[in-house]
Amino acid sequence: MKRSLFIGFLIILNIVLDQVSKVWVRASVAPGTKTEIIGDYFTLHNVENSGAFLGMGSDLDPTLRLIFLLIIPTGVMAYVLFYIFKNKELDKLSLIGFCCILGGGMANIYDRFMYGEVTDFFHIDFGGVFKTGIFNVADMSVMLGLGLLIISNFKKKEIA
Repeated sequence: MKRSLFIGFLIILNIVLDQVSKVWVRASVAPGTKTEIIGDYFTLHNVENSGAFLGMGSDLDPTLRLIFLLIIPTGVMAYVLFYIFKNKELDKLSLIGFCCILGGGMANIYDRFMYGEVTDFFHIDFGGVFKTGIFNVADMSVMLGLGLLIISNFKKKEIA
């Protein structure tokens, strides 16, 4: 029961943080604008993304977009959720990683279902040395979760 509450709390926390940030951006940042937070290095935008990561798939036929950006990801999220509840042997780092991935993924799926697109707003550009596309808190959750899974995997290999 304690483990299930932990899983539910982490997933819901990720969803809430993402949705609160998107509500704030939609209400406070004019669409298509750019606001400097730390010079040109870290900027705030309000962009609606009808595709997936970096807009991939935004030019797909609406039926294919529905399949690849809503139906399949929902099925994958359901399977991962089932997997983490069923697999009691997951280490804590992997469990947190999967919860971050689920929370971020569910938050973006919710946006696609409710609005037909996802609000993205952060952009990082360190003068060409490192540059991102425009992303949101859910994307950060997914990336953090993937990072935690990679670290966990390396830790397991050190032990073995």
